[in-house]
Amino acid sequence: MLALASIEFDLTGIEQGQSVTIKWRGLPVFVRNRTAKDVEEAKAVPLSDLKDPQTDEERTKVGHENWLIMIANCTHLGCVPVGDSGDFDGWFCPCHGSHYDSAGRIRKGPAPKNLVVPPYDFVTDTLVKIG
Repeated sequence: MLALASIEFDLTGIEQGQSVTIKWRGLPVFVRNRTAKDVEEAKAVPLSDLKDPQTDEERTKVGHENWLIMIANCTHLGCVPVGDSGDFDGWFCPCHGSHYDSAGRIRKGPAPKNLVVPPYDFVTDTLVKIG
C-alpha cells in the first residue's frame, strides 16, 4: 500500500484564477481555479491542434469545470513547469521549452503527453479527494 494513497484537500481558499501546488504520493500536484475565460479558451481548441488530443471535459469533472487538478511534472523529463506562463495561458517548462495550455495540454515543445490528471473526486463542492 502506498503512503498517502489518497488525500483530501479543501479548495475554499483558492481564488478564481489562482493556482496552488500540493503534494500527493510525494508528487507535486497543481490545483487551479480557472476563470470562465480559461475554460472557454480550453474548450475552443480544436482537437486537431493538440499533440495529445483530449477535450477539456475529459480533464475536469462535470459541474466543476473551473477546477483543474494535475500532477505537476512535465511529461518530457519530469521537471516542474511554471504556471501562468508560456504561449497558451497555462504552464511553461523552461528546461526544454514545453508549453501547456489552460487545460494542461501540451501545445508546443518536446513533451509527448498532457500533464497527467490523477484520479480524483469531489466529496463536496469545496472538498476534493485525490487518489
